[in-house]
Amino acid sequence: MKQRILAASIMAAAGIYALPASAQSSVTIYGLIDTGYVIETGGAAGKVNKLTSGISGGSRIGFKGSEDLGGGMSAVFLLESGFQNDTGALGQGGLLFGRQSYVGLNGGMGSVLVGRQYTPQYMTLAMVDPFGTGYAGDAANLMPNTGNGSSRMDNTVKYISPKVAGFTGELAYGFGETAGSTKAASQIGAAVQYANGPLNVRLGFHGRNNDTTTTETSSGRSTLLGAVYDFGVLKLHGAYGINKGVNSSPLRSTVNPYGTAPVFASTDSADMLIGVTVPFGVQHTVLASYIHKNDKTARNQDANQFALGYRYSMSKRTDLYAMYAHITNKNGAPYTVGSSIEAGSGNSAWNFGIRHTF
Repeated sequence: MKQRILAASIMAAAGIYALPASAQSSVTIYGLIDTGYVIETGGAAGKVNKLTSGISGGSRIGFKGSEDLGGGMSAVFLLESGFQNDTGALGQGGLLFGRQSYVGLNGGMGSVLVGRQYTPQYMTLAMVDPFGTGYAGDAANLMPNTGNGSSRMDNTVKYISPKVAGFTGELAYGFGETAGSTKAASQIGAAVQYANGPLNVRLGFHGRNNDTTTTETSSGRSTLLGAVYDFGVLKLHGAYGINKGVNSSPLRSTVNPYGTAPVFASTDSADMLIGVTVPFGVQHTVLASYIHKNDKTARNQDANQFALGYRYSMSKRTDLYAMYAHITNKNGAPYTVGSSIEAGSGNSAWNFGIRHTF
């Protein structure tokens, strides 16, 4: 008895408190490490050869967990840190948990999550892109992935509905946190998705207020409709997007690598994507996509991207891959072939790498 009292006293002094017997908690550590050899061509500076990290998807380590609160309610959290495994540096500009960082509640009425999160529009792009917004064929080379210059929103409250008859919905609001204004620099996103059997359809929207404390600018709005149908022998991907206003289709790189006129991001454009995913057995997968960027401004800076790739699954967690993409720019358009976390330096690129998840 004395030993139990002593143990309880030590735990209390250390700030460790016993949970109710009914509470159940779980924490999972997971991650992805991706490294490959990249050849970029077409830029004014010449060919670039490099060993780099995060080609298929940014290398990361994450922690996610939940606690059963009873009555069908649970507390959930996720902390995800990106890093460059070729150098050991932090990703996302040095942020500790720059990929995602949120906490929230989950129950029968859905989930409410608060923190740094992906935008609903970006999740639509990731769903429909055969390359999963990674590799050289990343759809974000031409199509907007919204957010704070990336795919994420800071200071965000997001609601995700439960699935009803195949339908789910999302609504997200990112606080601008600008003194004197509740709307300046704020963002809003929404999506509705239908998934049933081989069909997956998703409509995503993102709105971005460009006001600051000293200027007022028109907002940027991006809408994307995407669909994937699994025929068994292949998956067919298709998407159409409309982008209006400043920052509706921000460029991945603001430096023109082709040595021509200054770069301009389109403020009025439409995007079209068509692609396929073709599995051969359990180990081989061929990916392909074609994207057309229709710039409707007076500059008429259209662009087309063709991408082709092959992925070999050595196991459930380890893949080898070879990918290629080429962009044809029109009227001085500045688009480049990048990958999941890099903007690229030219209009063509090869990727050869390895991806391991844990």
